[in-house]
Amino acid sequence: MNRLRTRLILAFLAATILPFAATVWITTSLLDRSLGYATTGELDRLSRTLETTVRQFYQREREALKQDVDAGRAVPVKYADADLAAWPPDVRAFRDSGEAERFGLSGANGDHLDYMRRFDSGAGAMGGVEAYRRDLRGVQMGQLTAQLRETRRLVESIESRDLRRGFTLTLLLLLAAAWIASLAPLIYIAHRISQPIQQLTAGLTGFADGDWSRRLDTGRSAGSAPRDEVGRAVDAFNRMADQLQQSRERLVHLTRMASWQSLARKTAHELKNSLTPIRLTVEEMQARQPATDRAFMDQAVQIVVSEIESLERRVRAFSEFASEPPVNPEVLDVNALVQERVALLRPAHPDTTFSLRLDRATPLVLAGADLIRGILTNLLQNAAEAAGAGGTVIAITRRDGDQAAIEVHDSGPGLSAEARATLFEPTITFKKHGMGLGLSIAKSHALLSGGDITLVPGELGGAAFRVTLPSAALARAEAAS
Repeated sequence: MNRLRTRLILAFLAATILPFAATVWITTSLLDRSLGYATTGELDRLSRTLETTVRQFYQREREALKQDVDAGRAVPVKYADADLAAWPPDVRAFRDSGEAERFGLSGANGDHLDYMRRFDSGAGAMGGVEAYRRDLRGVQMGQLTAQLRETRRLVESIESRDLRRGFTLTLLLLLAAAWIASLAPLIYIAHRISQPIQQLTAGLTGFADGDWSRRLDTGRSAGSAPRDEVGRAVDAFNRMADQLQQSRERLVHLTRMASWQSLARKTAHELKNSLTPIRLTVEEMQARQPATDRAFMDQAVQIVVSEIESLERRVRAFSEFASEPPVNPEVLDVNALVQERVALLRPAHPDTTFSLRLDRATPLVLAGADLIRGILTNLLQNAAEAAGAGGTVIAITRRDGDQAAIEVHDSGPGLSAEARATLFEPTITFKKHGMGLGLSIAKSHALLSGGDITLVPGELGGAAFRVTLPSAALARAEAAS
């Protein structure tokens, strides 16, 4: 479970839910207040008041017209039954209805009030209809009636739709959509942020559990700079892991070397104590031997003394291996040292081709000159012996970050898997001039100089070694800190 991502999302929820709720409350309050200025209730009351006023006005005008008719102040238009065919449709409809009287509206938009009633001529004569008309003085009763009817329909429509509920639901949907839209990129960003941190945590946990080879993927091309603090933290972890692994390997090697040196010191002491009396006894036996057996004895003594001298050389090698060489650091030009060592070894291997690829950008180093010369001599001598007659040895120098790198490649048969496994461990060899301690001593000298020796892929098909040494500027900066 990615706890950091979950916390980031929960932080977003906690930071947005309160403003979201406040926005909803404020908006709905403003909506209620804005709707309160023109609510359906007010509109309904206004329409009903206007309807009552129109009705009262209409009733008053009817009564006034009827009073004028009763008082004889109104002049009617009479329609006799004899002329029934010529009557207007509304008058004929009144006659046919059987009503005693009727009021109605006429004119443009109902601006006149009509009053119709029946009359009887008497003496058996035919009757008819009297029609009276009253001008409403510009009041258009038909238009008012239509407007009141539309207002009532609008009020009923608004009441059936419930605007407040509709606006509230629409607002909630819009805010929820915006909130979810902002949550999606946050989840993506939280994942991008938490993933490298989760990897960093897993890497540190693995390191604590002993997985020293654990490295983190930076997710960018080689050589490009980190874009943020998390990227710099991942780079720092990888650098720390490399440094810790190198320090651990150096510590393990130095610890082994200390054990081997202690054993070599004891072995050298015991062998020396035994070889001295053996040599003296053999020489004494040679001196006391009769002249008749002198030839055989001289030959036997020569063989024994030669082997004793060989063992003594090994004892001296073990003694040198067991002792710590003095380290006198000074600023060195590795290009000059490589040229010097190659020039020294060329006469001893005339059939071997030595090639140099020296980079002028290789930094100066701060190390012991004798230690570095010993390292180069050992590597170049081993390469020349491996390449043999007609073989090739390449010496390369270049800058490697803040370090100087020296590589030695040979065209020999290479190293077996078994040899690679114990390459820098001190062993006993029975080569004519070999002691089996050269690479172990060379690695120790490199570690004492603040660098290292590692096996790298060879360019010529044989073995290849890389010596790394800290630059003089870096060594001084570390010493100052």
